Amino acid sequence: MHETTTDPRTPRLRSWWGWGYADAHPDDTECVAMGALLPGTLARPLPVPRVAGLSVGRPAVTPPPALAHLVTADPGARAAHAMGKAYRDVARALRGRPGRIPDLVARPAGDQDVADLLDWAGGHDVAVIPFGGGSSVVGGVEYRGDDRRAVLSLDLTAMDRVLEIDTGSRSARIQAGALGPVLEDQLRPHGLTLRHFPQSFEFSTLGGWLATRAGGHYATGHTHIDDFVQSLRVVTPAGTSASWRLPASGAGPSPDRLFLGSEGTLGVITEAWMRLRERPRHKASASVAFTGFRRALDAVRAVAQSDLAPANCRLLDPGEAALSGASHDGSAVLVLGFESATAPVDSRLASAVELARAHGGRAEAPSADRDAPADAAVTAWRSAFLRMPYLRDGLARMGAVVETFETAATWDALPALVDAVRTEVGAAARKATGHDALVNCRLTHVYPDGAAPYFTVLVAGRPGDEVAVWDDIKAVASDVLHRHRATITHHHAVGRDHRPAYDLQRPEPFALALRAVKNALDPHGILNPGVLIG
Repeated sequence: MHETTTDPRTPRLRSWWGWGYADAHPDDTECVAMGALLPGTLARPLPVPRVAGLSVGRPAVTPPPALAHLVTADPGARAAHAMGKAYRDVARALRGRPGRIPDLVARPAGDQDVADLLDWAGGHDVAVIPFGGGSSVVGGVEYRGDDRRAVLSLDLTAMDRVLEIDTGSRSARIQAGALGPVLEDQLRPHGLTLRHFPQSFEFSTLGGWLATRAGGHYATGHTHIDDFVQSLRVVTPAGTSASWRLPASGAGPSPDRLFLGSEGTLGVITEAWMRLRERPRHKASASVAFTGFRRALDAVRAVAQSDLAPANCRLLDPGEAALSGASHDGSAVLVLGFESATAPVDSRLASAVELARAHGGRAEAPSADRDAPADAAVTAWRSAFLRMPYLRDGLARMGAVVETFETAATWDALPALVDAVRTEVGAAARKATGHDALVNCRLTHVYPDGAAPYFTVLVAGRPGDEVAVWDDIKAVASDVLHRHRATITHHHAVGRDHRPAYDLQRPEPFALALRAVKNALDPHGILNPGVLIG
């Protein structure tokens, strides 16, 4: 475990093996109760893994004296930087098989430290894995291989300051290692916010969001972090790239687009000028229930193609709605939310609810009474959304396999895609485990031309072989997405887990160009080897 930097006044221990804070995980009694809801799970939870139980060897390299103050070989720090937070990572940790533990963890304080560390690593065959909050769920922050002399985890979280704020342009220059709460705490006194709230908000960094093209708070409109970038500063082994800060430019291919989504394999993002907005003062939300998921899809499409632009437009299928407590009668549930810094949003919410009603939705008229109780379904969904990663880890301790994956497809392809995932992934899970699986779906982001479905698969695993079961399910899920021409990832990134499907999705001329850029910027191939390209 290691201390989080979100609030030095009340430090909480981060779990080295699972999601979030160590004191927020379900206890043994809660784990057993959850396991009882999924037939075939273990009778008792697996013990919480301890760093002392791992085989953490001596580092294969020693940094030069000039860099020694930036680097640690502490076993706890190394274990906490060995993996991300995917189910696959949690299952390996529970079984004492975390993979290759980095030899060293570095915490640079500025660009020059990053450049010096990369220069040393390039000359000593040391793989460098850029690391933000460590919340990757696609194998993006670990090294899988044995062809490198040593592995260095490059933790950017010491570079966490808002360096400059331009209130006139509503933008700020921010260091890439700022965790979500740290970033927002520095913007709040100015009445401004980046308002990028992925589920991992507490435990992920600005640099991680940029490097993975993360999807965030907004379900429509500006859904990805890309839309908020003015300029980037990136340190590469070949030099530092610093783009101009501009509201827009048509001057050739965008240098920022080269590094957005590059996942630490082309360079280390150290700073960014980001577009901000005023903090919202007006908010309103409501839920709409549907007896059929297909009709609910039509309703969401109508809302997405309107000019209403809800901040939240999440559709939960009956299984997902029941799991989150948003519905108890087999209904699908649409969660709608609006917000604004300048004007009330009640009329926009009412219009969206009416659109949903026109497609068979059931909802009470949104209340204009500020003292009225919050919509119960909305409240239940929000609570479950924040708690779900911890519950996943509790189920993992019971030997359950919990896979989540997300994608995006056009509206015409969406119904068949969802049906195929439910049928084929469910069958694959049963074949791998002998148990029936729950396969749930929700829409997280919606667009005029399509949507991003997010799937959850729950099934009792084979004791000791949980990772192999996960691999089988993942392979089938990736194949289904590919056959339906749905992207392998809408916002979780490629990492190493999605690499085979990404190779099939991208055009070959682009792959040639990407390899050439990699060779030019990282001639020793030290940056996050195995991610995006070989």
